[in-house]
Amino acid sequence: MARRARWIAVLRTPVGAGAGVLLLAVLLLALFAPLLWSDQASAIDTEHLLEGTSSQHWLGTDSLGRDIFYRVLVASRTSIMLALLATALGVLAGLVLGTAPVLLGRRAGRLTTALVNIAVAFPGLLLALFFAVIFGVGAKGAVLAIGLAGAPAFARLTQTLVAGIAERDFVAAARIAGVGRFRILLRHILPNIAEPLVVNATIGAGGVLLAFAGLSFLGLGVQPPAYDWGRLMGESLNGIYVHPAAALAPGVAVVIAGLAFNLFGEAVAKGLGVPALVGPRLRTRTPETVPAAPVDDEAVLVVKDLRVSFPGPITPVRGVSFTIHKGEIVGVVGESGSGKSLTALAVAQLIEPPGQVEAAELSFLGAPLLGRLADRGSAATRRRLLGTSFAMVFQDPMTSFNPTKRIGVQLAEGAREHQGLSRRQAMARAVDRLRAVRVPAAGRRARQYPHEFSGGMRQRAMIGMGLMGAPALIVADEPTTALDVTVQRQVLRLLETIRETDDVAVLLISHDITVVAQVCDRVLVMYAGRIVEDLPASDLATGARHPYTRALLAAVPDLDTPLDEPLAVIPGRPVDPSAFPTGCAYRVRCEFVVESCSAKDPELVGADHRVACWNPQGRTVLGIESIRTGQR
Repeated sequence: MARRARWIAVLRTPVGAGAGVLLLAVLLLALFAPLLWSDQASAIDTEHLLEGTSSQHWLGTDSLGRDIFYRVLVASRTSIMLALLATALGVLAGLVLGTAPVLLGRRAGRLTTALVNIAVAFPGLLLALFFAVIFGVGAKGAVLAIGLAGAPAFARLTQTLVAGIAERDFVAAARIAGVGRFRILLRHILPNIAEPLVVNATIGAGGVLLAFAGLSFLGLGVQPPAYDWGRLMGESLNGIYVHPAAALAPGVAVVIAGLAFNLFGEAVAKGLGVPALVGPRLRTRTPETVPAAPVDDEAVLVVKDLRVSFPGPITPVRGVSFTIHKGEIVGVVGESGSGKSLTALAVAQLIEPPGQVEAAELSFLGAPLLGRLADRGSAATRRRLLGTSFAMVFQDPMTSFNPTKRIGVQLAEGAREHQGLSRRQAMARAVDRLRAVRVPAAGRRARQYPHEFSGGMRQRAMIGMGLMGAPALIVADEPTTALDVTVQRQVLRLLETIRETDDVAVLLISHDITVVAQVCDRVLVMYAGRIVEDLPASDLATGARHPYTRALLAAVPDLDTPLDEPLAVIPGRPVDPSAFPTGCAYRVRCEFVVESCSAKDPELVGADHRVACWNPQGRTVLGIESIRTGQR
């Protein structure tokens, strides 16, 4: 009903109504004109050869005395039909080429992209003439020539749109849930790019119509005794100065039909809005047994010597090691570029080639995620493990959801895929989870789209998506950055409640070190791709030993910060991950640097409180204010 209302609203606008009526008239003419006027258009009258306009022949006659007016009307079917066929061929070929990087993988997709780029470099008319020579003269050859000539431009548009959507958080969430490439393309990517594709296809139909008329005008398209508007223009060209109407009328028909398609394309852009796509029904599956952690092992996530590298070489994450236990909230803090989010993405198996993830051990609930041991296991089992027991809450809740699908449908998808629930059961579970994260009127909200939710509600719904299964770990990557302080506190309390209720472990990534200190049990401080300090959150304000941790604390203003003095900042800039200096990466910004800092990168040592520093500061600290004073 909502979609119908949007269409009615668009068609009530002057452009929408005019475009709809004009295109409908063109299509009706193409459908019925040959049935009504074929006899008049083909009737030969040798007594009225090459006559001009008259009351009997409104546009005159041709060299055989046939009425040009009726021939223009009857030619509409051939012209429109062949143009639509060529457009459909170009769109289909363009979609195949444009979505190849998603379906075929990076290597084959890169080759396809290169071929498309080469083809786009050639003018479309030149490609059409080239293909016309290959496929031969005639209507069939012209359809193939014009369709394939238009495919590269449509493929380039598709590639651009697909690339923009493929990097969105809701697509990454679908990958975590184990959704296949084709289904991701069908349900998550294509619905989000349908509007520009349909608009460009509709507008492109007008250009194809003109190109087809041009080929027929040159004698490469429709051949006698068949005729289209381009053929009629070519036949009347010699007499244009004597009988101009005979040559101009087919051209006017091409312009009107092309204008109808173009205007309707603009109307479609407004009419599509946000469609609710219903995908194919999933098969009911019996949930597989998820490998459980040993009884005597409380570890949920074990990370040892994790490295993430990219060509360059660039190693933004180097040697990260930590363990998260059941019911534990671990915070990760650090400046932008320190490797926090990449660490989380590596754990979630979301680093794609050319990125490489290496680790001495990377296991989740006792199941190895990397190396030979992981290869021996079932890939489907590992995907189901991540899809049901691993939840990820991304930074921007607006981009975390697919804007073309209702909230409830998106929450239910993972339950249907991995838990074998029916559509009704999965939707009931989605409503229950929305209610669990304190979304009011959960039943009604489940039928709404993401743009109808506030920022805080979207973040709650994102957490609810993670609770659709039985998560053992929630990775929250900057979950409160885009929220005001009141909603931020509500979201943090919700995470604490989930931890206490279900004994769920939480990995909280944040720039706000004070937030982490308030809600976390343990804090990991990252700098230049390494953990430089691992300490209890209760010791953060008074027992931080690494100069970088102390500098982060000193840079946090509070009510006692003097208003007449500049705010404390960390001098210098973070190091470039492609050119780490020898020794400690923080030494170029540190005021406590010693000779050892330039020789070797310090190891992370300690028991409950680990620190990687050659000159750690004293354990006893008077507080954040004294740290701030020391930095000044």
